[in-house]
Order: sequence, then structure tokens, then C-alpha cells
Amino acid sequence: MSPNRQSDVVQRQVPGLVGLPRPLYGRVESLPNQALTFIHSHPWVQLSYAISGVLEVQTAGARFLAPPQRAVWVPAGVEHRVFSSAGTEMRSLYIASDAVPWGAESCQVLAVSPLLRELIDSFSAVPVEYDEAGAPGRLAAVLLDQLCIAPSVELSLPLPSDERLQAICAGLAEPSLQHLGLAEWGLRLRVSERTLSRLFLRDTGLSFRQWRQRYRLLEALVPLERGERVTDVALACGYDSLSAFIAAFRQQYGTTPGEFFRR
Repeated sequence: MSPNRQSDVVQRQVPGLVGLPRPLYGRVESLPNQALTFIHSHPWVQLSYAISGVLEVQTAGARFLAPPQRAVWVPAGVEHRVFSSAGTEMRSLYIASDAVPWGAESCQVLAVSPLLRELIDSFSAVPVEYDEAGAPGRLAAVLLDQLCIAPSVELSLPLPSDERLQAICAGLAEPSLQHLGLAEWGLRLRVSERTLSRLFLRDTGLSFRQWRQRYRLLEALVPLERGERVTDVALACGYDSLSAFIAAFRQQYGTTPGEFFRR
């Protein structure tokens, strides 16, 4: 869920590291409350991952969400902030750029296999200044090998730069406005529906209907991961029926909500 809509978010501090003690550095955090970091960047790659809870990484141009089966890759130098839902157990990785020359140059969401999950969790118990020539070093090497082959998945939402579109996107968070179509928004903003449609494609690469559906499905991830009833989540996200929500979820993610979180 977008941190812009939270009233009880705790500010989370970013470690003041001057450099990484080893090419791979693991950070473990238990976050009982919703938490948000200020906008920052690192001179190294960051992999934001949680074994429970849902993480959201925000950049200037997009939102990237990661339930426990996913992780967010943040390249070195990219300004971002990280939001975590209540009860998140984080297992973040900081990685020296020269250790991952194959890494993507833009933020993306990666699928986390059961093996990669166990490797990340196991590495969290390794001393900070681990023996690179010993077993911990070999564990780090295998972890990076598995990270190299982790496929990217579509769990992101491009953000528009146009102020009128930003007003529409903010309005979708309000229950009384979430059902408005582009024609109705055009009347409110005194802009033609055709102009708004063109702007959405220009700024996000998606039509308004596509953007709104992706937004709703991403907003559903936090309550679904918390174990809330699928019917309640569907209605809260603006769907008129459970069947419509499940059909949209399957179209976007290739599986039902229940199967998605069981994996």
C-alpha cells in the first residue's frame, strides 16, 4: 500500500555505511510497524527482500512491490525509499557493483525461488566480515549465482509526471472516487477524455483502464498477504464481485490469490 496513505508509519533509518565490509552484506530487520525510509541512494546495489510482509520500493518514476515470493533490485545510485507493511521480516542484501556485472541497470522485481529464499535467509546468519575463501564465501557465491538467473516479473506501477494524472491517481485511493471513469475525471479536471487518455499512454505506457487495474491489484497484495478474506479485499480495491477480482488477478499474475501466496 502506498505510504502516502498511511498515518501511522514509522520512519526507518538507513545504515550509515561508508563502504561494504565484503562484496555481499546482509541486513536483518524485524519491523512490527509500518515503516518508511527517507529518499536516499547507495553506491552499491540493493536487493530489498522480506521473508514475511510486503515491501514497496518507490523511485521518481515507479512503484515496485515485493511480497515474500519476490524481491526488488535497486541499482547503485538510484534514489529510492522503501516502505514495509506491519510485521515485515526483512533480509536485505547490499552488493558491490563489481560483484554483479550482469545486474540490471534499472529497478525491477525478481522472482525468488525456494532455493534463493533459503540462501538469503542462511546468509543473514553469516558474520559481517565473513571468510571469503571459506564456506561463507562459497555460500555468497552460490547466492549470487542464483540471483543472476532469477527472472524479472511484472509487479511494478509506472507513475505519471503530469499533475492532472497525479490527481487522478491520488483519487483512486478514495473509495468515493475509485469507480470514476476517464470521462468523469475529464469533467472534474476540465480536460477532454481524449487528452487524458493520450497523457496516460505518454507518461506510463498504459491505458487508464490498464493502469487502474494494475494499481488495484498491487494494492491488494498487502491485505492478502496478511490473510484477509479475498472477498473483502476485492471489494475494498474497487471490484464489484469476487469473480471479477479473481479473473483480473489471474490475468495479471497467472494464478489465483490463494495459489499466489501459497507459493
